Amino acid sequence: MHWFLLAIGIAIELLATTAMKLSDGFTRLGFAGLTLICFGLAFYVMSLVVRTMPLGIAYSVWAGGGIAGVTLIGAVVFGQELDGFALLGIGLILAGVIVLNALSTAASG
Repeated sequence: MHWFLLAIGIAIELLATTAMKLSDGFTRLGFAGLTLICFGLAFYVMSLVVRTMPLGIAYSVWAGGGIAGVTLIGAVVFGQELDGFALLGIGLILAGVIVLNALSTAASG
């Protein structure tokens, strides 16, 4: 269950970060409000996750998923160009998350 909640939290955090970009420095109040609500909700979900998942594992997956997700949103939604090093970086982040969860005993608690 904590993996499902973590995925939901990451998705909400991605929505919050996208809304923050669209808020244009919090000058567009609807997007500014959405940003605050989503970040609050994302942190609430994360607080539920760390009840049953080790903090370091939860945060590393959260941060890695956020970095990769926001980078991809930047490319798809906002037209940010990703070069080979950006793609390599995303791949390394994902590889790190996989290694951490598949091979490390830290992930089990």
